Amino acid sequence: MTERFVRVAVDQPMPVQFDYRYALAQPPVVGALVLVPFGRREVVGLICDIIPTSDVPAAKLRHVSAICSACAPVSEAWIALAAFAADYYQRGLGEVALPALPQALRDASRWNRLFAVEERFRLLPAGRVELPDALPARASALRRLAEALGEQASLGLSDARALHPKASATFDDWLARGWIERAGADAIEAATSAEPAANVPLPVLTDEQREAVDAISRAQGFAPFLLHGVTGSGKTEVYLHALAGLLGARPDAQALVLVPEINLTPQFEAVFRARFASLAEGALVTMHSGLAEGERARNWLAAHTGRARIVLGTRLAILASMPKLAMIVVDEEHDPAYKQQEGLRYSARDLAIYRAKQLDIPVVLGSATPSLETWWQAEQGRYTRLTLTRRAVAEAALPSVRLVDLEEERQRGRASVDGLAGPLIAALKTRVERGEQSLVFLNRRGYAPILSCDACGWVAGCPRCSAYAVLHKPERALRCHHCGWESRIPKSCPDCGNIDIAPMGRGTQRVEETLASVVPGARVLRIDADSTRRKGSAQALFSDVHAGEVDILVGTQMIAKGHDFRRVTLVGVLNADTALFSHDFRASERLFAQLTQVSGRAGRAGLPGEVLIQTRYPRHALYQALARQDYVGFANSTLAERRDARLPPFVYQAMLRAEGRTLDAALAFLEEAAAAFAPLPGADRVTVYDAVPLTIVKVFNVHRAQLLLESGSRAALQASLRAWQPVLRSLKGVLRWNVEVDPLDV
Repeated sequence: MTERFVRVAVDQPMPVQFDYRYALAQPPVVGALVLVPFGRREVVGLICDIIPTSDVPAAKLRHVSAICSACAPVSEAWIALAAFAADYYQRGLGEVALPALPQALRDASRWNRLFAVEERFRLLPAGRVELPDALPARASALRRLAEALGEQASLGLSDARALHPKASATFDDWLARGWIERAGADAIEAATSAEPAANVPLPVLTDEQREAVDAISRAQGFAPFLLHGVTGSGKTEVYLHALAGLLGARPDAQALVLVPEINLTPQFEAVFRARFASLAEGALVTMHSGLAEGERARNWLAAHTGRARIVLGTRLAILASMPKLAMIVVDEEHDPAYKQQEGLRYSARDLAIYRAKQLDIPVVLGSATPSLETWWQAEQGRYTRLTLTRRAVAEAALPSVRLVDLEEERQRGRASVDGLAGPLIAALKTRVERGEQSLVFLNRRGYAPILSCDACGWVAGCPRCSAYAVLHKPERALRCHHCGWESRIPKSCPDCGNIDIAPMGRGTQRVEETLASVVPGARVLRIDADSTRRKGSAQALFSDVHAGEVDILVGTQMIAKGHDFRRVTLVGVLNADTALFSHDFRASERLFAQLTQVSGRAGRAGLPGEVLIQTRYPRHALYQALARQDYVGFANSTLAERRDARLPPFVYQAMLRAEGRTLDAALAFLEEAAAAFAPLPGADRVTVYDAVPLTIVKVFNVHRAQLLLESGSRAALQASLRAWQPVLRSLKGVLRWNVEVDPLDV
C-alpha cells in the first residue's frame, strides 16, 4: 500500500500544522477528526490537507492513531473560515478550529458514546390507558416521564434520565408490563425528520416591515443589510418572515441567528419555536456556552449534519459547522458582547459578514443603534440600509425622554433620597398607583462600589487586584468583581479601629433597598449577575415580570435590551454621567446605545411611555440627541469627530497586551517588542504608541500593560503583525502576551 501523509491542526499556540503518517484502513479525508500523538500524550486534531510526501525527517514522523469515522468531515468552506479567522486575528489554525468544536468531539474517549445509536422507547396503546392510573399520586418524576412518552413519538434514554434518575429500571418494568416498546430505526427517523405540518399564520406586517422583508427575500448572492429600526419597530418580525420565506422555498436550507447574550436566548427560542412549530423535532437548536456539554454536542451535530434548519446562538455559534447555510442574522449587531475577550479575540459580527461573503449569501445586521463601523459602511453604500421608523404596534409610540437636572434639584432644595431624585420617585409612585410597571436602570451591581472610613481615609480594596472591593450587603461580604476574592465585612476600620465605616456610591442592591422604603407597598425585583447565578434563574425572574407580579424592576444591562416588557411605562436611569468622561473613545457610542436600548423598554404595548434620565449635564450633546430620539444626528456628528481625530472606522488598530509578575516586567517586554517592530516590512506605515499600564493594572496578582498600533491601511497593519509574531515568540520576561486585532477596549 502506498504510504500516505496528512497535515493536522491541533489546539496549540503555534502557527503551523503537523505532518503525520497515515496507515489506517479508512482513507483519510480533509476535515476529518483524528487522534494523534503529540508530545507525551494523544490529542484530537483536524486533517487540513493530504500530502504526497513530508519534509519532516522520517524518523520523527508519527502515525495517526484513529479517525472519527462516525462524524462526517467538516467542509472545506468551514476550514477556510477558520483559516481566515486564524490569519486575521493572528492565531494558529488549530487554536481556532478545535475550540470551535464541542468538548465531546475533542475527547476521543467519548466518540463511541457520542455516536452510538441511542436506545429509544415509545408508548403503546395499553400504556396510554393503564399507565396514568398505575402511578402513585406523589410520584411526580414518574408522571413527568409518562407525560413525555405520551407527548413525543419516541423518547431517548438520555432525555428520560434527565426526567427521572432511575428511568432505565423503570422502562424495564414498563416493558415487562407491555406499556412501552423499544422504538426501531424507523421510529427514530420519524421522530427526528418528520415532514413539517402546515405553517403557523404570520402576523400582518407594516409597510416598512414588508419592504424590508421583500428586499431581503429578493437578494441574490452576498447581500449585507443593515436593518435600522427604532426600539419596538418589529425587527424580530422581519427576521421571522425572511426566514420563513427562505425555509419554505429551500427545503434543505439552514439559517444562523445570533443574539448578543445567553439570557436573551430563552425569549428568542420561545418566539422562534412558536413561529416554526411545524418544523421537525430537532430542526431548531440553540448554541451557547451555558449549555451542558452533551446538549451542546447534540445541537452542534444537528447543525453539522444539516438536520437543524435554524441555529440560534451567541457569538460562538458563528463558527458552527452548517453545510447548507443560506442566511445569517445578527441581532443587536452593535453589542460589544459579540467581541470575544479571551483566547481567540474575534468579532462574531465581523466573521458573520465574512462568512456571508464567502458563501455568497445574505446577512442581516439589526439594531436601533448600529455600531459606527456598520453605520459608516451603510453611508458608503456598501451595506443596504433598511429603515423602520415607527413601532410595529399601531398605538405604541416611542417614549418621551425627560432629563432630570440633579444640580437644579439641589439648588432648589429638593434633595434626592439615596440617589433617587424627587421627580423619579413621584413618577414611580404614580405608576404603582395605576398598576403599571417601572424599570430602574443602574449598570453597577452590588450594594456600593466603595466601603471607606471617614476618620483615616481607609478604603476596602482587593488584596490581589488594583481595584476596590464591592460591598454586597445581603451576603454581608466584600467581593472583587475582577478576581472573585471575597471577605466578610469588617466591624471596624482595619487601620484606625473606627466603627463608623460607611458605603459610598450605590449599586443595584442599594437601589432595591431604597425603593422598598420610598415607594411603600411596591413589589421590587432586582435582576443582575448576582440574582441570576443559578441556571434558569434569569428566565424565572423575567417570567415574573411578564406575568405582572413585579411593580418596579431594578437591574443592570441584563434588562436593557431585547426584552419585550408589555406593562412597563416608565424607565428611570441612574448614574449615566460617568461614561461621559471615560478615557475610551467608544464610551459615548456605548452610552447612547445603552440608553436608547433601555429607554425602548417603555411604552411597547400602547400605553404612553416615559424615560427619566438623572444627570448633572442635561445640555450635553449626547443627552440632547437622545431626547430628540436622533440616532442619525448623533452618529454623523460622532463620525465627523472620529474622522478629525483619526480614529476607527477611519483607521485600523491592534493591541499588544502583556501580563507580568511586575508592572516593570510587562512594560519592558512591550518596549522591547516595539523596538523589534520598527524594522519589519510595512512598519513605516504603522504608528506605534508608548506602552502604558491598563486602567486596572493588577488582577489576581498579575500586572498588565498594553501597546497600541494604528494604521490607515489594514493590509499594512496585517502584514506587519504577521511578521511580528515570530519575534514576539522569541521574547522572554512575561507570563503571557496576546495580540488583539480591532480592539474594542482601548
